[in-house]
Amino acid sequence: MTQQSFLTTERLTTAYFRAGKPDAPKLLLLHGNLSSSVFFLPLFPLLAQWFDVVAPDLRCFGDTEDLPIDATRGYRDWSDDLASFTDALGWDQFALAGWSMGGGVAMQYAIDHGQRLTGLILLAPGSPYGFGGTKGAEGTPLFPPGLASGGGCANPQLVWALSHHSRLLLRSALNHLYFQPPFRMKSQWEDRLIDSIARTRIGPDQYPGNYRLVPQWPFVAAGDRGILNAISPLYGDVSALAHIHHKPPILWIRGSNDLVVSDHSLLEFGELGEHGMIPRLPGELAVQPQPMVTQTRHVLDMYQKNAGSYQELVLPGGHAFFLESPQLFLPALCTFLLGEDR
Repeated sequence: MTQQSFLTTERLTTAYFRAGKPDAPKLLLLHGNLSSSVFFLPLFPLLAQWFDVVAPDLRCFGDTEDLPIDATRGYRDWSDDLASFTDALGWDQFALAGWSMGGGVAMQYAIDHGQRLTGLILLAPGSPYGFGGTKGAEGTPLFPPGLASGGGCANPQLVWALSHHSRLLLRSALNHLYFQPPFRMKSQWEDRLIDSIARTRIGPDQYPGNYRLVPQWPFVAAGDRGILNAISPLYGDVSALAHIHHKPPILWIRGSNDLVVSDHSLLEFGELGEHGMIPRLPGELAVQPQPMVTQTRHVLDMYQKNAGSYQELVLPGGHAFFLESPQLFLPALCTFLLGEDR
């Protein structure tokens, strides 16, 4: 079994897993929101055959040191943590894969340090314009800025489940939001993944963060502290990826039935309002479903027009499709990074 290690830098102490040979091509994996590096461990035995693979726990998650998130910096707290972490590893060239929120961190890292990346893999990434609070393919912000995004948009049942360590609710979330039913991980892995979700730090500086009250439906807007505000359009816009000077090749992979990141996400207020799951007055149409996939494609198309390159791949499964379809995911990843099937 892969052993967990800890690395202390000037920024924080990071928990991580590492496997493979030190002289192999280097691959760093970033988990998403409400998860940790444990989500990648089922893939480690195979990844270690081809890569020197590392998966850290991001700030506020897993076993990494519990430090606050300054939401006004967007993804930069995590990206700066990652820069100091990879420096301490001695990595100057590596491939970076980010899942969900980790995709946003990976895009911010590419904006800041694109010259260090041999490849960028985006696994069901959130919209480059931020989660919630925008409309249209070009990510036009709603008014007032940050409306329908941030800490006030967290599912209260999920926050309660995390605060009270309700494994029943967390198990339901795992199997209905992360995965496409009837898929289930083996029981020992399912329990480890639930433990991983439960390690998310809760509070106004962590998950979900604070929020502001506004007069427009849904009456909340992004605050300035914590995770969900950092990834809101008010602060978490990483669409500048399209214009970076050093452009690593990009592989964008998403699940065919993703309920978390899609053009009709069940975690986004525009979609919930349209279906009456969050009541609103008749005619309140200003907050429409955010087309997350369309927005990502728009930014990557601009990346390509600006002399970059990307591939889009859809695999069977939900938000954590790489665990549902590893027999398709791993060959696609290896072909992209190594140039041939393995």
